[in-house]
Amino acid sequence: MTAFLTAGIIRTALEVGLIYSLVALSLFMSYSILNICDLSTDGCYTLGSAVGAVLTIAGHPILGIFAAMLAGVCSGYVTAFLQTRLGVESILAGIIVNTGLYTVNLAVMGFSSNLSIFGTETIFSLFQGISGSAFWQDWSSLILLALVLLLIASALRLFLSTRLGLSIRATGDSPAMVRASSINPAFTITVGLCAANSLTALAGSLIGQYNKSSDINLGIGMVTIALASLVIGETIFGRKKMTMRILGVVIGSCLYRLVIAVALRLKAPTEAFKLVSALIVAFAIAAPRVKELLSFERKRRRAMRERRRERGEGHA
Repeated sequence: MTAFLTAGIIRTALEVGLIYSLVALSLFMSYSILNICDLSTDGCYTLGSAVGAVLTIAGHPILGIFAAMLAGVCSGYVTAFLQTRLGVESILAGIIVNTGLYTVNLAVMGFSSNLSIFGTETIFSLFQGISGSAFWQDWSSLILLALVLLLIASALRLFLSTRLGLSIRATGDSPAMVRASSINPAFTITVGLCAANSLTALAGSLIGQYNKSSDINLGIGMVTIALASLVIGETIFGRKKMTMRILGVVIGSCLYRLVIAVALRLKAPTEAFKLVSALIVAFAIAAPRVKELLSFERKRRRAMRERRRERGEGHA
């Protein structure tokens, strides 16, 4: 693998994988914890990129990160409001918000389909300027993203251990039980979706500054990518300890990007990447069931061998 993929390709795959893992953590919050299918991810990802790009062009790249997260919170609130106050199904609420965000994102970018932030300072260039060594110039982006992921993952783990976090986890398991415990599930759903969408928007703002551009179609397919990362992580690490689940999401995202890097090295057409993503998701989801079937088949064959052996001994 190391010989097949150069250090530069592996580094780039890890950098993008760490950014995508923020979206996977967002889906972890909404899909795995709250048991809500939030389809506003694509639009929220682009929203974060657009808001971050506009403020970066204005000379405020760090402020753009926090503004993007705030925009994500607003997106999550609207999605939660449609679900909890207006009784809209979660899937439909996500579709409605995602559709509306297309126009919002265009408006944020001045009704331009793309923005270029080349020639302006980004958080990556600011962090890279700390040292002039060759090693730092090459690896500073990966180090910065690793620090961001460590901070976000630690904060998420601590948050899910608080009283409010435990209430959010309980809401996903049984809203009726939460309601019986005098906890308002509408509030916990709103907080959970706001937190999840803030992570999606954070990823969008980071990828915008990383690529030094923002495009209106940037978020297309992000749900599939995040789902692939989430399922890969849960397949490898299981669904037991929360710390391992969060770590699994991050590692799953990096593994997904490495698979895409391999596909690029094999000169697979970019048009096939969505198919690759779908196949990865299908394989990861089916893997536990396939494992169970193989285990059952091994037990069945072992039982049949023992039965034949017992019959042979009986005849003897």
